[in-house]
Amino acid sequence: MLSVLGALAVTCALGFVLAGHRAQFVAALHSAPISLLAVSALLQILALLARSEAWNVTVRAAGGSVPRRLLFRAAGVGYLASVVNGSLGMAVRIASLRRVAGDLAPRVPALLAAEVPIITVEVVLAATFSFTLIAPLGIPWWEPAIAVVLISGVVVGLRRLSGCRRTGLWAGLAIFRMKGRGRMIAFTLIAVCAQVARNWLMLRAIGVDVSIFAAMAWLIAMFTLGQLPIGPSIGPAAAVLILGAHGVAATAAAGVLVAVTGITGSVCYALWAITDQIVTRRLGPTPELVVAPAAVALRSS
Repeated sequence: MLSVLGALAVTCALGFVLAGHRAQFVAALHSAPISLLAVSALLQILALLARSEAWNVTVRAAGGSVPRRLLFRAAGVGYLASVVNGSLGMAVRIASLRRVAGDLAPRVPALLAAEVPIITVEVVLAATFSFTLIAPLGIPWWEPAIAVVLISGVVVGLRRLSGCRRTGLWAGLAIFRMKGRGRMIAFTLIAVCAQVARNWLMLRAIGVDVSIFAAMAWLIAMFTLGQLPIGPSIGPAAAVLILGAHGVAATAAAGVLVAVTGITGSVCYALWAITDQIVTRRLGPTPELVVAPAAVALRSS
């Protein structure tokens, strides 16, 4: 409910700002080709799939033996809920995974901690490229440098903590001390790059000629504002905040298109998850879903 109210408040604020630019806003929306909108939605699906695989790596490192197919189903439903709020999406993913996988999945505390490595990589990337915010926001150069140093210290601390504590909640940090962390980092990078590409593509589609660094700055702002309960209005709000100097109407339109294509990609992923679950129930469990419980019983014995 708070996210809905926050989204309405931000939408009203954007409507007030765009009150005198309605014609330009509508023209910008119609200038984006359908083909580019489809590519943006596909990039969103790619980003969600890559992040799902990164989650699969951290869950397995935490002691889970969930078949990838089950985990991706849970992720698909959870990422749809993330449209409303990121925290809600994480809760839905974890609850869905525990419901369908049972003892094949780690306990809830470990699953919560398993989100930390992925978020840490995203924060490290945001801190590393925070220099792109210097021009749009006029921040001093030393603030991004301080952010990089602080985040580096957090990463070192988490890695040491994962070596000292290995059970319960701390099992979710196991990937920090394993060789598989390179795979987790790689898939998180793919997800982030796909999001940056979406932002840049939509800006260029409506005629805003900016560099890839501007698209990165926009993504960092979206990541930061995403911690607030303002729902799908994050994209337009962050676009106007970071790139409003290029035209409020054009940047707001790009934000709306990113939000719409993002929701479309999330809905497609969730529809696959729901359809696959229904089909699997009708056809009976697949071999991997039969073998996995047996493996757990054998390991326990």
